[in-house]
Amino acid sequence: MTLDIGIWLLLFLSLFLGVPIFVSLGMATFIALSATNIPLSIIPLDLFKVSEMFSLIAVPAFILAGALMERGGIAQQIVDVCSIFVGRIRGGLGLVTILGCMFFAAMIGSGPSTVAAMGALMIPSMMRAGYDKDYAAAVTATGGTLGILIPPSNPMIVYGVIANVSISGMFMAGFIPGAMVGTVLMVTAYLLARKRGYKATGVNYTFGEAMQVIRKSIWSLMTPIIILGGIYAGIFTPIEASMIAIIYAFFVGTVITRKLNFLELWESLKLTSMTTGVVLVVVSVSMLFGRFITMYQVPQRLTEMMLSISTEPTIVMLLIFVFLFFLGMFMETLATIAIITPIVLPLLGQLGIHPIHFGIFMIMTNEIAMLTPPLGVNLFVAMGISKLSLEKIAKAAIPYVTVLVACVLLIIQFPQIVLWLPQMLGIK
Repeated sequence: MTLDIGIWLLLFLSLFLGVPIFVSLGMATFIALSATNIPLSIIPLDLFKVSEMFSLIAVPAFILAGALMERGGIAQQIVDVCSIFVGRIRGGLGLVTILGCMFFAAMIGSGPSTVAAMGALMIPSMMRAGYDKDYAAAVTATGGTLGILIPPSNPMIVYGVIANVSISGMFMAGFIPGAMVGTVLMVTAYLLARKRGYKATGVNYTFGEAMQVIRKSIWSLMTPIIILGGIYAGIFTPIEASMIAIIYAFFVGTVITRKLNFLELWESLKLTSMTTGVVLVVVSVSMLFGRFITMYQVPQRLTEMMLSISTEPTIVMLLIFVFLFFLGMFMETLATIAIITPIVLPLLGQLGIHPIHFGIFMIMTNEIAMLTPPLGVNLFVAMGISKLSLEKIAKAAIPYVTVLVACVLLIIQFPQIVLWLPQMLGIK
């Protein structure tokens, strides 16, 4: 067995056994470099280079902004407003959950965090209203996947850094697929609720009452408009938007809702530091891992193998999708992006696949991975809130996984769903 094959086996075995991502990547790279004449002093130098990647500043900033929004009462106000529009529909609480996830995703950029924020509010509410526990958990876990597709998205930022593509372009490209997926998930939740006989919320707002709720929540509703509107209008960059998000979330939480105290602020900072540490270490080690795959010509080998099967971009992306679908069962989002992106980039160039198109495609496949055991992170978060077994939630999520697969196949066949908005706004 050649050294490079042994290293790959070691890498995937360590990931399968639950060894941390950065340790697995770093161990594989260290062994590969040890077998060459390249001095190992290159390792700390490559790791230090990550500190020069200015775009990564947005990651901890959006994480902190999201934590402040969750603890500052913004999530509750968003749920209240969503109830006005879809609460009176059959199975309204499920629709409110997904619509709330869409709004909250447009502020924090994290799937599990979206599940945690919406699940803490909506799973108990659905259970009190007579919804089955598995439905409540599955609809929340599924809605939370929008946290990485609807911009701003931390995985989009990481992909943009590794693939060297425009982060603003990634954000803009995620807007239409995010709206499409959110709508499809709401239709699915409605059909399931109708089949199970769930009723509407039973709360009918008069026009005056609806306006009163909207006026009370206007500061929270303005959050995604300010963040995304400023980026799309070219008023500020995604990095600047992340800083504005922190300031705005702090202002709303302390002055408007008055739910953000010193203890909540401290907890938000602790969460941010821990999450940021994981992200930055993974990104830095993945950049070092790029030396290994370049040294052993992994991209060139993959390109030759794929092109020997087909030179049709659609067929190649379908093959990659099948691979990513099964890989996602055992690897989380950042690991998938860190390992797969540098390998496939040369292949994309030869087939004429736009890197932004592929980036959104990869994000959407990772949405599915959040709902597929044994790893499925969103399932575990929903399991912790609902106290339901992983197997029952995963089974209840199958209809949503099916429509997510259909959405991925749709953007493979029709790339303009992803590329139309960035191209219209002049991003190549």
